[in-house]
Amino acid sequence: MDKLPNPHLNKLKAMAQLMEPLLKVGKAGLSEAFVGVANEALERHELVKVRFDEFKDQKKELSKQLAESTRSLQIMAVGHVIVLYREQPDAAKRKIKF
Repeated sequence: MDKLPNPHLNKLKAMAQLMEPLLKVGKAGLSEAFVGVANEALERHELVKVRFDEFKDQKKELSKQLAESTRSLQIMAVGHVIVLYREQPDAAKRKIKF
């Protein structure tokens, strides 16, 4: 996914501040099942907050891996939380308008 313009990033970051983590990386790590659930969440919500309950020392590498495997952009990372964004390909179904 291409990089977003700054106004779009700022809007997404502001929206993410109000969100609770939707997904939590646990003992299983980035299993196929977790990546599948992350894909479904991104398809449904476009903007997803993920918390690392486990693998906190590896979160930098794992967050890049998760973004690549879900074809999404990592918008921000604060503490043990990351935010991913993937635009809905169908314009009529998009929840986030720029």
